[in-house]
Amino acid sequence: MTMKIEVTAIERMFQQLETEFGKEEIATLRRASDLWEERHPNGSDAEWAKKMVLEAISYIAEDETYWTYVAARIYLNEVYKNEEEQRDTDVYADFARHVERLVEKGLYTPVLLEKYSKEELRTFGQLIVPERDKLFTYIGLKTFMDRYVAVDFDKRPVELPQERWLIIALTLMQDETEKREEKVAEAYWAMSNLYMTVATPTLSNAGKPHGQLSSCFIDTVDDSLQGIYDSNTDIANLSKYGGGIGVYMGKIRSRGSAIRGFKGASSGVLPWIKQLNNTAVSVDQLGQRQGAIAVYLDAWHKDILTFLDLKLNNGDERMRAHDIFTGICLPDIYMEQVDARGEWHLFDPHEVREVMGFSLEDFYDEKRGEGSFREKYEACVNHPELSRTTIPAIELMKRILRSQLETGVPFMFYRDEVNRANANKHEGMIYSSNLCSEIAQNQSATQFESVTLEDDIVVTRSKPGDFVVCNLSSINLGRAVPADVLERLIKIQVRMLDNVIDLNKIPVVQAARTNARYRGIGLGTFGWHHLLALENIHWESDEAVDYADQLYEKIAYFTIMASMELAQEKGAYPLFEGSDWQTGDYFDRKGYDSKAWRELRIDVATNGMRNGYLMAVAPNSSTSVIAGSTASIDPVFKPFYHEEKKDYKLPVVAPDLDHNTYDVYRRSAYIVDQRWSVKQNAARQRHIDQAISFNLYVPNTIRASVLLDLHLQAWKSGMKTTYYTRSTATDIEECEWCHS
Repeated sequence: MTMKIEVTAIERMFQQLETEFGKEEIATLRRASDLWEERHPNGSDAEWAKKMVLEAISYIAEDETYWTYVAARIYLNEVYKNEEEQRDTDVYADFARHVERLVEKGLYTPVLLEKYSKEELRTFGQLIVPERDKLFTYIGLKTFMDRYVAVDFDKRPVELPQERWLIIALTLMQDETEKREEKVAEAYWAMSNLYMTVATPTLSNAGKPHGQLSSCFIDTVDDSLQGIYDSNTDIANLSKYGGGIGVYMGKIRSRGSAIRGFKGASSGVLPWIKQLNNTAVSVDQLGQRQGAIAVYLDAWHKDILTFLDLKLNNGDERMRAHDIFTGICLPDIYMEQVDARGEWHLFDPHEVREVMGFSLEDFYDEKRGEGSFREKYEACVNHPELSRTTIPAIELMKRILRSQLETGVPFMFYRDEVNRANANKHEGMIYSSNLCSEIAQNQSATQFESVTLEDDIVVTRSKPGDFVVCNLSSINLGRAVPADVLERLIKIQVRMLDNVIDLNKIPVVQAARTNARYRGIGLGTFGWHHLLALENIHWESDEAVDYADQLYEKIAYFTIMASMELAQEKGAYPLFEGSDWQTGDYFDRKGYDSKAWRELRIDVATNGMRNGYLMAVAPNSSTSVIAGSTASIDPVFKPFYHEEKKDYKLPVVAPDLDHNTYDVYRRSAYIVDQRWSVKQNAARQRHIDQAISFNLYVPNTIRASVLLDLHLQAWKSGMKTTYYTRSTATDIEECEWCHS
């Protein structure tokens, strides 16, 4: 009897699928499910039936892309059924009641009911388009339901996909004073159509009682015991609420440096990095994953050789910190010395301050080939009283390449290029990047001043530094560009990002201060390879390079215009005066000289900019999965492969893979010539005011000289950073470029 009911339920499901995908296609699934049932004859309940159909899909050819949508429909039916049982009503039936119910349970913030009346919530509920749930692939929907929707205290989902999009829109637009309903509708339109995604903290935390909304933070550690421990506390607090942290430690004295005049007393940066490593492991992100911290150090710092070995899998474990990520800050003069096979000198930053009267890290070369940093560096080299370690520059680079091929890091941060391109150089210096190497904003160390007892309260006074905060979201190029919605999309996207700044409750006061001073945002993209496939543009081609140049100039134009218009409405960021935005130097440096750009330049000088930093391309691997596209600006791993997790194994197919797009997708990440990837990214970087999370994909058999040439090409072409060097042990017969 039970079996008969389940067969009927499955038949209803097949009939529903046939209306969407066609009888011939679903006939294949019917045959596959019959085969699966023959092999597993003893099941009868609903869970067995669902598993039968989902696993039957794995018998079908992986290059049939629509099967992921078939699986998504089956899973969506289960999601709806569970929600209907919990709510005792149809799904999406009463949005206002849904909000009230979750606020009562402590799963939504009460602010939603304070900012919006019940009648307004009913009206907003009418914006929901349930059909847009069908835009998800199976793995996208599963990722969304497993990781991002609101859950109860037993971690069961209590929210549907369209409700999550609308709650984010309501959260980000809650304090808009004019045309709020229209702005909520635009934000919902942008997200629910998968034209864009917000960053993981916003996606996960908006509308919930706990957690902040920003993605990235960068701290600069002062060279003092108090500064080091205060920084660790700040990092722990941010990690607790889901932030990824970049930490610049280049100001800390090296091993063997003096402390209060006692020579040889300092243990260098290593103990403090190990302490950060423990913080990353101990303070997890909302119980979901351990903290993520990247530490940056200068190529001229005396501890750099020890630093480069931190993540290696062999050697003295007391000298290792396996759970942090590393980045190296590289001046032009070092790369020149590598290219020329010259000498390189390592210094102690504390001794440089004491002997030379300046901090070497506070300078950069204002022009390629000349500038303040090389003048100060050469002054240090020529000073007879300043101790140093002298090595061939290429030997340090060999250590970098060895670490990258074994561990994927260090990330490369080309500090002179970053600071030359800094639109806010009138207010500070950029020392390093963040966890994912796409943020480049002014930094400075917070300096402890005093602790006093006032009215029986301990009061700590510090001079706040610039503790970088960045708020991210990304355009889905594979959907937004073909739909021709970039201008409309970017306008609402910039507003959403700007509102995050005012809504955020950052638990570090100097970070909140920096956020308010610069109002930095990071509008990025994903789905680049997806878009190339749709346009039939091959990765290894001048056409792809030219397309990157044209498309990202267009994105930059719309983004700058949106921030300018927002400044006209709400006021410019406090440090706008004197910036390259205000003087026009930003537009000169980029070579923007068309009539449209000249007009925009005048508008910016007149009205200001709402945001001091605008664009940054993040890795966004999770959110690109949700949106059913390809990650960031990366090539696909393979046209089709299996995604293996703890509790499932699924075929994954490149988006819109068919006989038209296969030729663009077929040369996967480890096969495409990375020199073309660098060319594309250099073209793209010209239009991005911050940086780009750019991965290099290489076999671990790559010749060192070829990997070195890639880094030299990246530096010479004006790229600001490179992210992971991702190597694989798999034999790649087609990889010819990597042996050239």
